[in-house]
This record gives sequence, structure tokens and C-alpha cells, in this order.
Amino acid sequence: MFKYKDININYIRYGNINNQTVVLLHGWGQNIQMMKPVGDSLTDNDVIIIDLPGHGQSEEPKEVWLLTDFVQMIHELLTSLNIENPILIGHSFGGKISLLYASMYKVKKLILFGSPFKVKKNPNSLKVRALKKLKTMPGLNKLAETMKKHMGSEDYRKASPMMRDILVKHVNTDITENVKKITCPTIIIWGTNDAAVPIADAYELETLIKDSAVISYEGCTHYAYLERLGQTNSIIKNFIKEN
Repeated sequence: MFKYKDININYIRYGNINNQTVVLLHGWGQNIQMMKPVGDSLTDNDVIIIDLPGHGQSEEPKEVWLLTDFVQMIHELLTSLNIENPILIGHSFGGKISLLYASMYKVKKLILFGSPFKVKKNPNSLKVRALKKLKTMPGLNKLAETMKKHMGSEDYRKASPMMRDILVKHVNTDITENVKKITCPTIIIWGTNDAAVPIADAYELETLIKDSAVISYEGCTHYAYLERLGQTNSIIKNFIKEN
């Protein structure tokens, strides 16, 4: 366990501790186990997989964290382990954190799976406006909150009140300008049928990150990296191989 801002952060470390370090970050609502099938194929390297705060065996933040707080936590954990210039592998929310980390600190290589980076246009904008109106009407606050829970995403409905607030912050944080600062070699693995983060976003990322390339998995979903695990692991091993 690692202590940061008075909360316990769970992580595992295994593989060859004397080789380059690969850090794996899971998506929202997930845990270490979702990234272990990738980490287990990379044990020639020093492998670290983190339960992000509020997930798995890591404690929830005691205040609403910004994305930069997640980045800083990871940076301080790696610093405490004397690790510099890591390889980052992130899925979804973990990919967004990886993008922001790579824009702020030195990263050797970056691998992304279905990683959001901008604010989605809200198809429920009419409902949202209706909710805001309800909240201003006496006695209807509770009804508005109930409606919000039912019309929100599954991730939102399953989250605790604190994690809901953090999720809202994450979803409404656009890091497009940060992404433009990334200089490390990057591969972007995406399913063409990703309903959570569309494949068009992968190609937009490719234009924003100078040294990057998209690898699309035809017919795969937001969990494309697991749906074609063998192919994913083979691509990553070749990509991170030291010259």
C-alpha cells in the first residue's frame, strides 16, 4: 500500500524489477484484475498495476479529486519507488490519466485503449436543462436528484456520492490542449464498435500526438484490448522492446 493525501492506494508490482517499468491503469469502475491479463504477458519488465482511488482495494478520496490529483498520486508513487520515465498503458479513464501524465512528466512510451480526452456533446441536453430547472423549484430538489441517478450512465448510478462527483469532474474535463504536448511514441488501440468512446476519437488523438499510430480492431467494443488479448500483448511487446 502507498499513502497519498491520507488515503491508502493499493498496487501490485511483479516481473523483472531491474528492467524498464510498465505502469498499467484500469478504466472507471474496474480494478487491477482488468489490466492483469496484459501485465502478465510483460513480466520480462518491471510491472506495476494500480487500483485507482475509489476502485478495487484503494480507498476513496476524502475530497473531490481533479484529474491532476490522480496524475500527482501516480507520480508520487513512482517517485517513492525511484522510477522515472515509465511506460504507461491505460484503458478508458486510466488512459485519460495516462494522457495527462504524459503531457506533464517524462514518459518513455504510451499505449492507450479507448481513452477519452474531450468533453462529449451531451445527447441528453434537453433533459439536463429540465433537471436544472427542477432544481430551482421549491420542493423538487429530491426529485431532480432521483431523475439524475436514473438518466445517468451505469458508472454514475453504481458510484458512491463522492465518486459520482469525481466522475462528473472527469467527464467534463477536456484535455485536448494537454494532449498536444505529448512527445513520446504512442500506440492507440481501439475497437471500431466502441460505443463509449468512438473510433473517430482515436484518429483525432493520432493527429494531436506527433509520434502516434492507431491500430483498429474491427468489430470490437470498448474492451477491444481484452477481446483480442493475444494480438494486444504481441503488439505491446514489440512496441516496448528495448533496442
